[in-house]
Amino acid sequence: MNTYILKDISIKVLVTIIGQIIYSHFLFAQETTQIPRERLLMDFGWKFAFGHPSDTKKDFNNGTGYFSYLAKAGYGDGPAAAGFDDRSWRKLDLPHDWAVEQGFSEKGSYSHGFKAIGRNFPEASIGWYRKTFKIPAQDLGRRIHIAFDGVFRNSIVWVNGHYLGTHPSGYLGFEYDITDYLNYGGDNVVAVRADATMEEGWFYEGAGIYRHVWLNKLDELHVKSDGTFVNSQVKGNDATVNVQATLINEAKTPKSFSILQEVFNAAGKKLASAHLADLKLNAYETKDISSAMQVANARLWSLEDPYLHKLLTTVKQDDKIVDRYETTFGIRSIRFDPDKGFFLNGKRVKIKGSNNHQDHAGVGSAMPDGLQDFRINTLKQMGNNAYRCAHNPPTPELLDACDRLGMLVIDENRLMGITQTHLDDMRRLILRDRNHPSIISWSIGNEEWGIEGNITGARIAETMQAFTKSIDTTRFITKAVSGGVGRGISTVIDVMGYNYIATKNTDEHHKAFPWQMSWGTEEGSTVTSRGIYVDDRKNNQLASYDKPQNQYFYSLENGWKHYATRDYLAGMFIWTGFDYRGEPTPFGWPSTGSYFGMIDQCGFAKDYVYYLRSWWTDKPTIHIMPHWNWPGKEGQLIDVWVYSNADEVELFLNDKSQGRKPMEKNGHLEWKVKYSAGTLRAQGYKNGKPAISDQVKTTGNPSQVQLSSDVKNIKANREDLAMITVDLRDKNGLHIPTSTNEIRFSITGPGKIIGVGNGDPTSLEPDKYLETISTLEISDLKEKIVENMDDRPEVSDSFDDSNWQQAFRDDRTEQFAQSAKALVYRGSFNLTEEDLKSAISFFYNSLGKQQSLFINGKEIAANLPENKKGDTFKLDPAILKVGKNTLAIVAVPLFKKQSWESINMNPGLIQLLKPAGQWKRKLFSGLAQVIVQSTGEPGEITLKGSSAGLKSGEVKIYAQPAKHRPVIN
Repeated sequence: MNTYILKDISIKVLVTIIGQIIYSHFLFAQETTQIPRERLLMDFGWKFAFGHPSDTKKDFNNGTGYFSYLAKAGYGDGPAAAGFDDRSWRKLDLPHDWAVEQGFSEKGSYSHGFKAIGRNFPEASIGWYRKTFKIPAQDLGRRIHIAFDGVFRNSIVWVNGHYLGTHPSGYLGFEYDITDYLNYGGDNVVAVRADATMEEGWFYEGAGIYRHVWLNKLDELHVKSDGTFVNSQVKGNDATVNVQATLINEAKTPKSFSILQEVFNAAGKKLASAHLADLKLNAYETKDISSAMQVANARLWSLEDPYLHKLLTTVKQDDKIVDRYETTFGIRSIRFDPDKGFFLNGKRVKIKGSNNHQDHAGVGSAMPDGLQDFRINTLKQMGNNAYRCAHNPPTPELLDACDRLGMLVIDENRLMGITQTHLDDMRRLILRDRNHPSIISWSIGNEEWGIEGNITGARIAETMQAFTKSIDTTRFITKAVSGGVGRGISTVIDVMGYNYIATKNTDEHHKAFPWQMSWGTEEGSTVTSRGIYVDDRKNNQLASYDKPQNQYFYSLENGWKHYATRDYLAGMFIWTGFDYRGEPTPFGWPSTGSYFGMIDQCGFAKDYVYYLRSWWTDKPTIHIMPHWNWPGKEGQLIDVWVYSNADEVELFLNDKSQGRKPMEKNGHLEWKVKYSAGTLRAQGYKNGKPAISDQVKTTGNPSQVQLSSDVKNIKANREDLAMITVDLRDKNGLHIPTSTNEIRFSITGPGKIIGVGNGDPTSLEPDKYLETISTLEISDLKEKIVENMDDRPEVSDSFDDSNWQQAFRDDRTEQFAQSAKALVYRGSFNLTEEDLKSAISFFYNSLGKQQSLFINGKEIAANLPENKKGDTFKLDPAILKVGKNTLAIVAVPLFKKQSWESINMNPGLIQLLKPAGQWKRKLFSGLAQVIVQSTGEPGEITLKGSSAGLKSGEVKIYAQPAKHRPVIN
């Protein structure tokens, strides 16, 4: 800073400047000091394009080289090659599910919601992803791993053209060591090919990199991924915390080291520690190291108080910290009793669970982390205390939400079997998830009809159960059985899981196998449409009254009564908590989603929720159904049901009593009421006194759109979100439960819409409105040798090139370059009238050391030097036309310095980018949902909703400054 400037600066300002300089030096020191372990989110800045399962050209010629990526190291070709030109590909962030972006087709898979992917849609069943990222030069010497939480499915991964591996399942994560493949101090490219042609499950699964990706930077000596196991033994108020840490030395020489294990409470206070010194690992050796610590007056993890502790594992070598590994865990005890059910921390807990798949309206299977919290909280509000991951390993963030919010979990394996393939999947599931206090049971499988009732199934189950216990003895093993009760698997499994007891006698089975613990892994299976109260099978809609689906199933109420009155049954899991895409029993096309849920695909409650809230919680509850908008049915009898945990309920229509009835425990009440517009009110009584009431009113015509958010503020971190409920109100502000209007949405501020839905299982509307990208190749490329590059008549749009030879017929030797001082290339591309409405770009790849470019005779670039990364041109529509457009390139030719070299022979691509349409959605039974996500900047987000002839509505959400997770760009 110049001294003459300092004369005019006050002491206060000078002190501020000095402080900023000191702080800057501190930050610089922080940045240049290497952190022992870094876990960087790798979700942002990917490129995406569709490939093809059988047409090599449409799959970018991947795997067609003389030496394939399986033949020689580093020979990834097509998009797997580091130098592949992906500029024309779509830009996106993860998690990403391309299936939810596709339209619907009757030729699509019934079980996957008729989305237009799979075997009948090869052009939408292969997805390619690429990301360029930098690795600092100072990272040389560290171990660098890339970790995928889940890719659906059959993924192949390359880094800098090096094949890393193939992973078939879409549900388990995988990790690759990429240390030796990296360009330190420069650019690196990861490429992923996902093949969703074949399904794993019989339910919607999504497609693509639908979970997080991480880059892990480690010392050569470190705790392995998923390498700690913490379990607790609780005695009175105290606990013994047992820790096993798996360390690996990936150095080429032995390492001596020490380990410090520390337990911290949620406030960061250290509760216990253990130090182990004089440890040694040989080169590439792995070792389990155990310790035990005493925690006095331990605060236990429970449903009411899901209290979490942290274990910090610090590895030192020569007094230098080389690794720090954090493990979140809970201190708690669990046990099952064959006669008394399940116990948490010594207290008997009746399981009130639900089964759930992993998709949500608007986003499919690519759920942001905040959506996991929304869904678990929604389930908890109806009294749900347990979650079965049906029927596959969940995303880690789902389990994190269950840990934080207090939800018990059955963590489920995808496929039964005893080969290394099956057992290794089970092992990886357990190693990944074993520190989650929410998990109380490992499920080895679900409804394996071909084996569950025979000796083969029993043998497989016994092997898998023993194998699972060899890894974790702290949880109980279950299997969901739908047939063959009393035979096969049901005779050997620790915790018998009943699926649908209408066809089974649990009392007899309990007598026959008194040692066996048991619960209902699936019950209910009722099918209804939210807000619909009269069956409309012509339009594939079912009334919301709780009725058994058929003779093979109980109603929800009868199922719960069975489990609630038997202590030996630990509880039950409803099929399902949320509706999900696919499996639209009992219908087919055009139904695209299930009817089983207590809650629809958006998270809007069906009437069932209030039955469960009445008997699964102590919260005073009363709910009346149906709505009271029945024009044309005046004087006709309407079935009225009331769910409540009041002692008695009295029903009133326009203040006239329809009768007062006692409420049966775990039951509901019914009336038949002649319809008359007005107010239908249910009054609940406790101890003979009015305690709680609910009412429905006949509404007027729609007047205005209303939007409301589940939160007022979100974090400005590119990840957090708000769930917006959309409905219509009449002039008195009453919600109109029958409205079906289409609502259009617009958004301003630092937020974006990422999905819309309405909970209608028959809706064929888009979940997303996205820009669409298509590309055109330059066709019929010809060439002619010319004397120089100046004022060439050959660039004219009308020039006749019919006698020119095909481009690059002559080998580009040095001799050719000496004889051909300049070349003119001519090619063409065709545009439609619709194409001209797009934003059109030309992604040019250099064909010469120097070149000038012309389209339809108009110069778009002059004397460009060779650019190995390519040049991009936004094309002016004024120079383009419908039909054939001509590209002419005047260039000084490239040539090979060695005969085995290759030069670029592809002039590039024309990209057509059509902007996204306006976001919109029709209301279903009066509701729709919009999901808004932060774009990363703080500020006010305004979402507006409008519908023809109605007053518009808006909601404001505030994106507050927030710390972003460490990322790699």
